[in-house]
Amino acid sequence: MTDTTTTARETAIEPEMPIIDAHHHLIDRPGRRYLFDEYLADVSAGHNIRATVYIESQAMCRADGPEALRPVGETEFVVGIAAMSESGNYGPCRVNAGIVGHADLALGDAVAETLDAHIVAGGGRFRGIRQVALSHPSPEPFRYVLNPPPKDLLHSDRFREGFAQLGPRGLSFEATVFHTQLSDIAALADAFPETVIVLDHLGFAIAMGLSQSERHAVFADWSQALRELARRPNVMAKIGGFGLPFWGFGFDQNEIKPDSDTLLRAWSPYIETGIDAFGLDRCMMESNFPVDAMSCDYVTLWNALKKATRALGAEDRHKLFFENAARIYRLDVAG
Repeated sequence: MTDTTTTARETAIEPEMPIIDAHHHLIDRPGRRYLFDEYLADVSAGHNIRATVYIESQAMCRADGPEALRPVGETEFVVGIAAMSESGNYGPCRVNAGIVGHADLALGDAVAETLDAHIVAGGGRFRGIRQVALSHPSPEPFRYVLNPPPKDLLHSDRFREGFAQLGPRGLSFEATVFHTQLSDIAALADAFPETVIVLDHLGFAIAMGLSQSERHAVFADWSQALRELARRPNVMAKIGGFGLPFWGFGFDQNEIKPDSDTLLRAWSPYIETGIDAFGLDRCMMESNFPVDAMSCDYVTLWNALKKATRALGAEDRHKLFFENAARIYRLDVAG
C-alpha cells in the first residue's frame, strides 16, 4: 500500500485558529492507504483542527449480507475510529465527530432500512447521506471518481422517493455534482425545502483541458448557477475540493506542489464568489483529504484558505472555519 500522508512544505499560519474540517475521507484500497494514523499526522501538523466530519468513500463496506445494508459497515468502521479519538489518547482533535454515510436513494422507500441502520450504527454521530451524483457527457472526469454514480441519478423518481426519507430522520444530503447540474440541486431543494442540502466543493466549475477564454465562460456560467442555487435557504456550501483536476488548475500535474500564495491566486475568485453567494452563515471550509493531496499538502491547503479570508473579521472567519460546521452537523465540540 502507498502511504498518502503529505509532507508539509510550509509552517501553519495562525495556528491558534480553531477549525472543523467539514469534509474528509479515510481510504484503504490497493495502492492507496489513508486511515486514522495518516489523517492524524495531517491534522496534527500545525493547524488547530478541533473536530472533523467524515464523508463516505464506501470504505470498509460489509462483504456480505443484504446489498442495501453493506454501506453500514463503513459507519461501523468510522465510529470505531471516532471512539479512539474521543479517548483523548491521540490528541485534542475529535476525528469523525460527525459522519455522513452512503445509501442508494434510488431504492426508493426501501432505503429507510439502510438509513435507520446507519443511525443505529452511528451511535449519535450520524448526520446525513452522500450519494455521488456527478454526470458529464465525457468519460474523462470519471477517471478521478472512485465510485461512478448511475446515469441521470438526480432525475430518477425512485431517487426522490428515497430522498424523501431523509428529512423526517433529521438527515441532510451531500450533493456532489458538477456546475452543469446545479439547477438539478435547486429543483431538489425546492421540492424538499425542509431537508438540508450541503453542496460539496462549491459544485465543481469543471474546466478540465479548456483554454483561458473557455475557462472564463465556465466561471461565468458556474457563478450564475451558484448564485441561483444559493437563493434556496436550505442549501449550504462547502468551500474546498480545489485540489481535484476538475477545476482545470493543473496543480495535480506538477511534480513540485504549489505554495499557499500560488493556490491563493488560483482559488480566491472561487472562494470569494462562494462566500458572496451563500453568505457567512451557510459556508464551511473543508480539506477534502486525502483526495486534494493530488495538488497540495494539508498544511498548505489550510494556509491558502486562511489567506483567502484575511479581509474578514475574526467573528466571520470563526463562522466559516468552525461555527457553521458545528451548527449544521450538530457537533458538540469546544472552539
